[in-house]
Amino acid sequence: MNLLHSNIIGNTGVDLIILHGFLGMGDNWKTHAKRLSQVGYKVHLIDQRNHGKSFWSDAFNYTLMARDLVYYCNIHNLNKAIFLGHSMGGKVAMNLACEFPEIVKAFIVADIAPKNYEPHHQEILNGLSNLDFKSIDTRLLADKELARYIEDSTIRQFLLKNLYWKTSKDLALRVNIDILKDSSEVISRGLEEDANSIHPCLFIKGENSDYILDSDKDKINHHFPNAQHQLITEVGHWLHAEDPNQFFNIIYHWLEKFS
Repeated sequence: MNLLHSNIIGNTGVDLIILHGFLGMGDNWKTHAKRLSQVGYKVHLIDQRNHGKSFWSDAFNYTLMARDLVYYCNIHNLNKAIFLGHSMGGKVAMNLACEFPEIVKAFIVADIAPKNYEPHHQEILNGLSNLDFKSIDTRLLADKELARYIEDSTIRQFLLKNLYWKTSKDLALRVNIDILKDSSEVISRGLEEDANSIHPCLFIKGENSDYILDSDKDKINHHFPNAQHQLITEVGHWLHAEDPNQFFNIIYHWLEKFS
């Protein structure tokens, strides 16, 4: 079995594993990880399969991503870690808590619900899959090409973090776009109706985001009867980046009970 790539920040403390969202990578969370390492946490910034520096695989679903984490915890001798996941990473954390509860102490979900979503990443995936690195040899050209598909410059800059120099002259993507371009339906899938976990958990919603609706609370509580809920005002889906201080304060105070 393949081992996920991680960047571990901090030498001692409670093990906290952070799971990035779709098309992201662990390093997106480095600022939060450094702050958390200063207040008693050993933070594992994970690159999930087909993302970042982790292995590529033709197989891609939430059960496999959860199993990747079980293997990671076994190799690193982690006993009942805390998990924090944003968007896709939040769904991985939910699946992990339901399918492999023995390795979870508690978990935090940032702006995602355990429900089915309409697939909505296709334009982004089309843009990334159409980047032709035989003719694109600068980040500026890559951005210009992506702008044909994605108007929002902030989203483009997030996606362009996946660019790296494969050789001194050749750009490439760290994400396995050939597999991920057909994964919108898999990523959008919710939990099975009978999935549940009694672990303590916190669901954090961005006020301006429609990923978690008021009507989703009953579904969250059905799967996770010990769930608590928090709202961050004046932010959208990227709540941890839009208001990092409020996000940090919420997770820090909630996590104190597990320190």
